[in-house]
Amino acid sequence: MSEDHWGRFGASLVSSGVAETLTLPTDVAKVRLQVQVQGGSKGVVYTGMIDCLRKTATNEGYPALWKGLSPALIRQCCYSSLSLVLYEPVRDNIVSLTSTRSGNVNNPTFMQRLLAGGTAGALSISVFNWTEVLKTQMQTSSGTTPSMFNVFSRIYQSEGILGFWAGLKPNIARTFLVNAAELGTYDQAKEMIAAVVGDNPVAHLSASGVAGIASACTSTPADVIKTRLMNSAGSTHEYSGVVDAFTSIVRTEGPGALYKGFIPISVRKILWCSVFFVSYERLRCIIGQQINQNMSA
Repeated sequence: MSEDHWGRFGASLVSSGVAETLTLPTDVAKVRLQVQVQGGSKGVVYTGMIDCLRKTATNEGYPALWKGLSPALIRQCCYSSLSLVLYEPVRDNIVSLTSTRSGNVNNPTFMQRLLAGGTAGALSISVFNWTEVLKTQMQTSSGTTPSMFNVFSRIYQSEGILGFWAGLKPNIARTFLVNAAELGTYDQAKEMIAAVVGDNPVAHLSASGVAGIASACTSTPADVIKTRLMNSAGSTHEYSGVVDAFTSIVRTEGPGALYKGFIPISVRKILWCSVFFVSYERLRCIIGQQINQNMSA
């Protein structure tokens, strides 16, 4: 990898780990809200994000708010790092392939940024889908949290290696939308805001908020379907696939069920993007300077 690739990789590795750890409780709430079925045998356990966080902490202890931290860190650090390493080369190649119609490499359009972000994310999650399956099942467990090894063993014994790619199709769709919204929108918003206030933390934080809101709005339906499919890996499958999950959820729970967990998703995305991108920009600059100094020495 080039020096800039190493800078993007190192900065995203650290930043994603910090952002994931700080915001995981909202992800736990989001997952639990998404898997509860209106009118199901267990009924509605949680009425919203705050109620879910409160009941989880009261009934299972505060550490339960960080259930699935190990696979979550593996997933975010690996997936985010690979996405950030891929994003700029993918973006530049897309611009090069469409340069006769859309401009030049130094001035990518918003649509080119969206396509590059989505493509980088889809490629990355295809490799690391297994980490999200483990995280989802650890987060939805009640009582004692199963170890990552126990969840891994149960899924493998029941479904083999393919069980770890449960929900891959909606996860690719979700990740394409998330990364297009996060990376593409952040890249575009930062350029526009920086033109007014300068390329500084204010521009990075403002662009992060825009990216987080865009990500939550576009990705929630695919996220609900992905979570339901992943939660059934290694046990009785409630849905036969993506289309069946979509139609069943809409038929039995109504269209609004596709936006279950929207509030915690929005809160998490805004917080996550703010922590991640502000840290990423600063760390990338520091790592780049350090690499240049070492090469000059």
